[in-house]
Amino acid sequence: MGAVKSKRVPRAVREQQMLDAAVLTFARRGYRAASMDEIAELAGVSKPLVYLYLNSKEDLFNTVIRRESEALLAAVTAAVEPGAAADRQLCSGLQGFFAHTAERPYGWAVLHQQARTHGEPFARQVAALRAEIVEFVTELLGAAAKEAGCVGELAEREVAGLAHAVIGAAESLAEWVNVRTDEGASGAPEHPAARDTAATMMNLAWVGLGRLMGRERWEPGGALEREGPSCAGR
Repeated sequence: MGAVKSKRVPRAVREQQMLDAAVLTFARRGYRAASMDEIAELAGVSKPLVYLYLNSKEDLFNTVIRRESEALLAAVTAAVEPGAAADRQLCSGLQGFFAHTAERPYGWAVLHQQARTHGEPFARQVAALRAEIVEFVTELLGAAAKEAGCVGELAEREVAGLAHAVIGAAESLAEWVNVRTDEGASGAPEHPAARDTAATMMNLAWVGLGRLMGRERWEPGGALEREGPSCAGR
């Protein structure tokens, strides 16, 4: 019998293997310290093949950022409950965000840590991703204000500021959760489930928003000042 030829791996599959190896290497080593040799070895291919498929190290990093950005946005979008109340949509979107970053901590590390620290064009791609998520949260907060009868009460600038605050807090919380995940193997407490992490964010964001829509505002000295009847008529 003649020798049996090994099945050729399709290019698309091979590229994903290379990208998986690149994500892990960039997250562990950082962009500058990561080597194409290590990426090729981890992917089980030759370095010339990595260059053939994905060109330069810069192009490879760009492709990694684009893939991880699209995956994160798709996870958040898919998790949102269509047609639900604004708070349910935000909560389900947060659950999708925290579940995805926990499942792909190295991809999140590349987006949140590596891409932002190496300038253009990497930071621009992450900024575009963040802008899409901020826009989504801004729409939900605006819808919540409208549902509560707060049309015109919460200025557009204030709603946008709250959306940025929510996203910034969520990013920080995701980083904390993923660090706890890595430490869990050495005896540290396991990270909370995505549902519980999302609830933490909702307690911070939505409860505070509810008081704001009730026209309660913080004042220096820690006092809360009510500016008149609440938006919802309470």
